[in-house]
Amino acid sequence: MRERLVSAIAIALGVFIFYTSLFGAFETLIQRATFVAAIVTLGLLLNPSPGRFGWAVDLVLWSGVIGSVVYVIYEFENIMNNLPIATRWDVAMAFYTLSVVLIIAYRVSSWIFPGIVGVAVSYGFFGDLIPGTFGHRGFDAYYITEVIFLGDKGLWGMLVSVASTTLAAFVLFGALLLNTGAGNAFFKLARRIAGRSRGGAAKVATVASAFFSTISGSTVANVATTGNFTIPLMKRLNYPPAFAGGVEAIASTGGQLMPPIMGTAAFVMAELVGVNYWSIVASAFIPAVVFYIAILMSIHLAAAKQDIQEIDIHADENDTEALTWQEFSPVIAGFAGIILGVFSGFSIGLTACLGMLGIMGAFVVSQVMARTAPKQIGGQIVRAFESGGKGVVIVGILLVSAQVFVSMINLTGIGVTISGAILEAAGGNLIVVTVVMAVVCLIAGMGLPTSAAYVLVAAVFAPALISQGFDALPVHLFVLYFACLSVITPPVCVGAFVAATIAETSWLQVAKYAVLLGAGCYCVPFLFFAYPGILLTGGPVDIATGIGAGLILALAIPKLIFGLGGGLIGVCQWLMSVLAIATLFVVAPVAIAAGVVLSIASHYKRAVASSPDQVAVPVADKISVGINK
Repeated sequence: MRERLVSAIAIALGVFIFYTSLFGAFETLIQRATFVAAIVTLGLLLNPSPGRFGWAVDLVLWSGVIGSVVYVIYEFENIMNNLPIATRWDVAMAFYTLSVVLIIAYRVSSWIFPGIVGVAVSYGFFGDLIPGTFGHRGFDAYYITEVIFLGDKGLWGMLVSVASTTLAAFVLFGALLLNTGAGNAFFKLARRIAGRSRGGAAKVATVASAFFSTISGSTVANVATTGNFTIPLMKRLNYPPAFAGGVEAIASTGGQLMPPIMGTAAFVMAELVGVNYWSIVASAFIPAVVFYIAILMSIHLAAAKQDIQEIDIHADENDTEALTWQEFSPVIAGFAGIILGVFSGFSIGLTACLGMLGIMGAFVVSQVMARTAPKQIGGQIVRAFESGGKGVVIVGILLVSAQVFVSMINLTGIGVTISGAILEAAGGNLIVVTVVMAVVCLIAGMGLPTSAAYVLVAAVFAPALISQGFDALPVHLFVLYFACLSVITPPVCVGAFVAATIAETSWLQVAKYAVLLGAGCYCVPFLFFAYPGILLTGGPVDIATGIGAGLILALAIPKLIFGLGGGLIGVCQWLMSVLAIATLFVVAPVAIAAGVVLSIASHYKRAVASSPDQVAVPVADKISVGINK
């Protein structure tokens, strides 16, 4: 009974998302409140209360929220036009709805983010009791209710609008892709791209995870999905389990930074920064490419040093399967629809809808030509809508919570206060400020889903960098990068936890390899300030310099960690790597010259390493020894 109810509501939510993407959203509060009602319903059904009478508890929780939603929809014109003064019933409905949302957020993630939101709301109540800089005048329950309930800044705020329109549309787009065969197609394509090169299994994991994660928008979900294919593949080829898990964890992290979809946080960023979404996509493209070049270079150097060979096409019967047009046509048609929408100037929601129509059209045609039964074709599409409806629950609940957090930060002004304290502690030194901000973002984002982590650190800490004269877009991309990387950074590294479970090894070892393989990725965001041209801003010289600096950095850091030899050559390579890493701080000609010398030294080192005097060592032992040197 519960399963059928969940399926029906999820399908209905998927249809709602598709309809509003195609024909436009409803009135502001109607669209957002309806969406909140749907995700609360699904959240309670998918994550029920424990115990014999848990259903009764959930029914009470659900009834109160539905009552609040019906009230807001009925009164939406009065709320939007007259800004009504809160009554006791309004206060009760506001905090009841907020409590239920936070309960569901706890069930779908952990206590960390709901706890942070609770602290923010409590700070709004009792900030007047705090002396000094961090205190404020304090707000009563009626005023806070007017902010979070009787308006469009709290429970029905901007982030909820993003979640119910553009974000939901691309979640449904991704669900249609994955449920029409794109998963298998992506994996086969990754094998074709990277499987035949040295260290091919790890590179396949990287490329496949890049494909998947840009759609899923979740490092954890991506590790759980692609990791079940890639980690066993690497283990079967005698890679150490921790190394296999580390590859999957860092590769899954970067997919949320790769255009054109960029997971979910980019849609939120477009609203927070106030720029066109496609401007963010354009600016994020080169850094994302550099991110993956750094990972692939780390894998390649580790494989070259330890003589790990490419995938044997005869090792697995699946390796010989051809990539058919029936499998890949929905992918091509889907992204063709996206491109058509972009160049036609359509809204993001309608653009995603064109992609969905392309996927469904190509899938139906390919299946009809394969003589698949119509009932089976329709069932697959319906399951995709069900998957899309379920897929927006977690991110939707977290963004509703995050919107309340943002409204409290703006109401109390604590974000500006914290930013001022950071700047004062750093003494105005921009290098110190950026490093401190990076560390703070990593800590603040630990244990949180990417969207929630990004909103948290952007609301509280981004003003510190913007106040120093940096543009908002580079600052928010900087924050997003470290919000993503917090998922694999110890001690609270959820992505590494999941990868370690699949790899059946220590999570700490998986996290170690993930950080080592992604060491270059931690430096990429600093280029946004040292070389703004990497974000495709400025003139041709600025852009070329930024791209060159990024590429050199992506080669230098992996070389420093994995590729140094012994003796005089090793010393020279170390010096050249350090000079190349100085792209963050020195003028471009010096960095480019260092990069050229580094490339020559690397080539000479490979020639020496390829001499026939080397002794074979088991792969697992060689990787462990090589990385620990």
